[in-house]
Amino acid sequence: MRNVRSRNSFAWYLCCCFASVALTALAQSQAPGQNPVTNAPVAIPPDIQVQPQPRFQPQPSTDLWDRWGIQKVSENDDWTHHFRIGAMVGLNISANFSMKGKFNIPGNNAANGIYDDGYVRVDDTGNAQGYTSYWGYHNQNQLAGSTLTMDSTTSYTTSGSSQESGSAFPGFDMAYGGNLWDWGRARIGWELGFGLLPISITDNSSMSAQVNQTVYTFNTGTITVPSAPYSGPINSAGNPTIFSNITSTNNTVTGENITGSHSLDVMLYTVRLGPSVYWDLNEDFGLSAGAGPAVGIVSGNLKYNDVINGTSVSNKGQIDGTDVVYGGYVNASLIYHLEENGDLYLGVQYMSLGKANISGGGRQGQLNLGGQVYITAGINWPF
Repeated sequence: MRNVRSRNSFAWYLCCCFASVALTALAQSQAPGQNPVTNAPVAIPPDIQVQPQPRFQPQPSTDLWDRWGIQKVSENDDWTHHFRIGAMVGLNISANFSMKGKFNIPGNNAANGIYDDGYVRVDDTGNAQGYTSYWGYHNQNQLAGSTLTMDSTTSYTTSGSSQESGSAFPGFDMAYGGNLWDWGRARIGWELGFGLLPISITDNSSMSAQVNQTVYTFNTGTITVPSAPYSGPINSAGNPTIFSNITSTNNTVTGENITGSHSLDVMLYTVRLGPSVYWDLNEDFGLSAGAGPAVGIVSGNLKYNDVINGTSVSNKGQIDGTDVVYGGYVNASLIYHLEENGDLYLGVQYMSLGKANISGGGRQGQLNLGGQVYITAGINWPF
């Protein structure tokens, strides 16, 4: 009986130990924060991260560009520059022509027998016995009986002006620019442009003039005068001769009209520089615009051909000159993205440069550039 009781006591002791261990394991399996031991640390779940708090809270930016959302374009960004080249057509260009004063007729040489409407010169005999075969005239009305009349116009005095509108002038245009800032879908930058435009404007008008002429008369004698127009040779053998001596002179001033043509043939060079804005409308189209100062150089000549009515006299010549004009421009272009690094563009530009003058000797040609309009089209390369 003693041995049985001892075995029972030992079994009871084992049961008590097992129960104590089970209670301890159950207490340790409870959720964090519910640990009955108040001095034990609380475990933090692995998916929770504690962020350190900054000592100073960031303040809103006071930079104006940042507040408006404008950022500087990095040099590493794509498409920060562009170059375009194309054709242009200039419109709304006109010219004024004026002349005032006394104008001499070059080329007349009455002292050597050369006149407006003929000649009486020295033949191969040296005008033996006062006769010459080296003579001629232009119009039949110069002959009255045996009297042949020659006119020598020395000068004319006139004053007048006219205006002529030009047509469409084709030319050449190119521009280079860069972007400085991004603003949403827009880019803000600059553009330098150059234009080349040949211009030719001609005016045909008339104006009244006082013409200074000297009238010379010659005696044809008893010969049968050939019908006009007639040009006798220097060789006297077998040819009709007239008296070479001037029988009378008469200075006259007559009122006549001056007709003919005046033209400006110049080249217009323009340089412009100013800010530009570019918008990407979508994947296919973009829109650019710009404005700023501009300079124009006009170089060429003023040509004239004055014809005095009632005579066969014309006065031709040209005046060369260069003038510089200043102003401004504004333009806009629609851009079609043809491929990744190639665009087509169609643009319009308004430029005001004032008036350019080419003048001299009482004549003036004035090119009006106060409001020309340019239509441009070509190829644009962004890079």
